[in-house]
Parts: sequence; structure tokens; C-alpha cells
Amino acid sequence: MNSSNSNSNNGQSNSGKSSNFDNLNQDLGLHFLELARIGSSKTPVEMEEDEEEAPKELNTINSSGGFLVVAPDKLSVKYTSVSLHGHDVGVVQADKPAPMRRLLYYFEIYVKDAGAKGQIAIGFTNEGFKMRRQPGWEVNSCGYHGDDGLLYRGQGKGDAFGPTYTTGDTVGGGINYASQEFFFTKNGAIVGTVSKEKEMKGHLFPTIAVHSQNEEVHVNFGQKKFAFDVKEYEAQERLKQQMTIEKISLPPNISYGLVRSYLLHYGYEDTLNSFDLASKSTIPPICIAQENGFDEQDVVYALNQRKTIRQLIRNGEIDAAMNKLRDWYPQIVQDDKSVACFLLHCQKFIELIRVGALEEAVKHGRIELYKFFGSAEADDPFDDLVQVVREFLSLTFQ
Repeated sequence: MNSSNSNSNNGQSNSGKSSNFDNLNQDLGLHFLELARIGSSKTPVEMEEDEEEAPKELNTINSSGGFLVVAPDKLSVKYTSVSLHGHDVGVVQADKPAPMRRLLYYFEIYVKDAGAKGQIAIGFTNEGFKMRRQPGWEVNSCGYHGDDGLLYRGQGKGDAFGPTYTTGDTVGGGINYASQEFFFTKNGAIVGTVSKEKEMKGHLFPTIAVHSQNEEVHVNFGQKKFAFDVKEYEAQERLKQQMTIEKISLPPNISYGLVRSYLLHYGYEDTLNSFDLASKSTIPPICIAQENGFDEQDVVYALNQRKTIRQLIRNGEIDAAMNKLRDWYPQIVQDDKSVACFLLHCQKFIELIRVGALEEAVKHGRIELYKFFGSAEADDPFDDLVQVVREFLSLTFQ
């Protein structure tokens, strides 16, 4: 009786396990594929977070606070002292440096009150700038000054640059990273450009200075429309860069060699054959391989091997692909914790999920994938993929 019950229970248990795996087969398989999809495609918000943060307000911590007051909105500044000396300057930087991974950066100030002397300045300074000096008075800084219209670049004296500016004027400052120039505007029009000194490297902060009683300015970091059409200016600059590139001429054999070397390197055999065929009548024969110091016959021969491996991976035959790699390119799989091995084992894991072999996928994960967790080689470039695999395995092992 007990034995019968035991057998019956075992039978139910085994049947239950099988049923559970069948259910997990679909649910976890879909879950894993969804995780992989999410991990490989970032949302617009996540992509935006990856970009450099641009200044949004004034830095109330790093400023010459004894001579100025920054409004609660952190976008307005007023000189509240009485200027008696050259070092009684009220200076404030933006909360973040100007972004560098773009064609240009720009911001504006509106002069609400020019005060007693109109000694307002707009420009850029580095992180270590002395906060008692006008931008441009010290090295690693540049400033366009309102009282005299001069441009200062850390050389002790200003250069003739543009008109003065006063109450009611809107003045802008920008960095053109393509041409390595500063540019300044007044009331929506370009005042001029000046070469960015080679010594001015690294991050530069948008900076405003006030230096006489009751001077007051409002800052616009892009929260509202600029007086200057910066989008049109950027479009013109891009066109200039494109025209500069198009003016560069290369001998046909050089451009041919560049394209051919690229196709060889990445193994695009069919495209390479078509390219060679189309180029025979227009390009003089050259030996790109000799110029680059490798035997082209070996490279072309390797194209067939690489094509075979690529096709095996596309067909989901990962074990066969691994065997070919061991035969032809053993150095690639010699380290079983290399990135190449990690990606191949992940692909096999996915293929097993795809065909519904969940138990085998779990077994493969336990044996082959767990050893990559904590591996610097795998984690650094493939954090998202490692995290997806880790999460899936943790679900299946519960």
C-alpha cells in the first residue's frame, strides 16, 4: 500500500515536473527573449541619459558670493556691493561645463540693468578659475565685455572685437568645436568669432560676471527660445564642414584600396567579388595586400572559412561553429572565458530556448555560462547581456 502510494506519488511528481517544465518552456522562454529584446534596445529616455548633461542653472556654491546675489531660480544674478577694486568682481559659473560631444554649444544672457558702469561680461572659464576676476583676465578663460566691447583671452589686455552692450540687450556666447572657435552674438546677430587657444583644453564652464552696483542679468541655457537662431547657425556650420570634406580629392587607387581593405577585413566575400568585378575597367590594378604587409591570398582564402563559420552561427549550429574555430583559429577559443566564447555560449543558450529545449538550456547555463559571471572580459563590454542571462538563470534555478 505504502509502496503503491509512493510509486503513485512519484509518478505524479515526475509528471508534474514534466508539466512544469513544459509550462516554463513557453513562459520563461518568452520571458528571456523579451529581456533580451529590452536589453538590446534603449528607450529614448535612457538614450538621453547617456548623453552629456548640459548646463541648466547657475552654480550657487562656486561663485564670488560676497559681491553678488543669485536669485532662487538660479537663472538671475545681481551685483549687490559697491565696486572699489579690480578684484571686487561678482563671478558665477554654470552648474555644469559646456558639453563637448557636439558640433557647438551656446547660451545667452539678457541685461536687465547695466548698473552704474555696465561692466558685465559673458564667456567661458575652466574649473579652477579665480572667482574674483572677469572672464578673460586670467589664463584658460575668454570673455566678451560690455563696457568696452573688447574681447579678453587671458593676455592682460583686451582686443577690439565688437560693440558695447547695455540695458535691454541680449548677448550670447558659444563654442564651435568643429572650427575650435568661440563666437559671440548681440541681439540675435553674430558679433564675431575668435580662435580657441590651444592651451584651453578640457571642460569649460559658461560664465557671467557683474562688476558695478545694481548690474543684473538673466541667463538662458535653452529653457526658452534664443534671440540668436542657433539651429540655423549650426546647419550652416555643418554645411561648411561637409563642403570642406568634399573638396578633399583622393586618387582612385587609394579610395579603391580603402574600400577593398574594409570588405576584406569584415569578410564580405560576395560584395568584394562584385566590387572587384565592377572596378576592373576603371581602376588600375594594385596590390593593396603588399602595401599593408599581409598575403592577400591567405586573406581571401580565410573569407571562405569565415563565411562557413558565419553561416553555421546563423543556422544555430553553435557546436559545429565552435569546432571549426578550434580547427581553423584555435587562438580565438583558447581562453574559454573570452568574449568570443561568452557570445557563442549565449547564442547556443538562445538557440536551445528557441527550439524549446529548456532543460538542456538550463544545464548548458549551469556548465558554461555561470563561469562568466564576475569575469572582467565578459562584463565590461557586455554588462546588459550578462545581466539578462544572470536574471534568467536565477529564475530557472529557483
